Amino acid sequence: MKPIKTEIKWAIIFSVVTLLWMVLEKLSGLHGKYIDYHLYLTNLFAIPAIIMMVMALKEKKKEFYNGQMTYIQGLICGIILSFFIALLSPLTQWVTTYVITPEYFPNVIKRSVELGYYPTVEAAEENFNYPNYAKQGAIGALLMGIITTAVAMIFIRTKEKNQTG
Repeated sequence: MKPIKTEIKWAIIFSVVTLLWMVLEKLSGLHGKYIDYHLYLTNLFAIPAIIMMVMALKEKKKEFYNGQMTYIQGLICGIILSFFIALLSPLTQWVTTYVITPEYFPNVIKRSVELGYYPTVEAAEENFNYPNYAKQGAIGALLMGIITTAVAMIFIRTKEKNQTG
């Protein structure tokens, strides 16, 4: 368990921060009164998500690899971390959907039909529901985590020193 301790720890932290973000969105009215802005403002979560991924990779480099981590080692760490985040994603979505903001789906369904994004309530319900969001969240977490890691490791990896005569 020790080789993946950092990844598990950061996946749990990531999930807790995700839930706190959902509480913040709800309290700020993005799941109700200001739902028209939700589509745009929810994407700001990318900022803490990237910060958490970078912090996890840096911790792995320092604590597990003694400050010396190759690009591939970091990429593997990020893939494992992304996998654990994706695994926890349906649970965080369930808590969001049924505990934090059960009014979100009814509100977004109603508003998306009013705005003409969907022709009927039934069509909107096909998109805005827990199973769909749970799948999208897990796939998105895995893909975005891997992409973030691939870019971040360019900067975090241990660079070889130029060996000049």
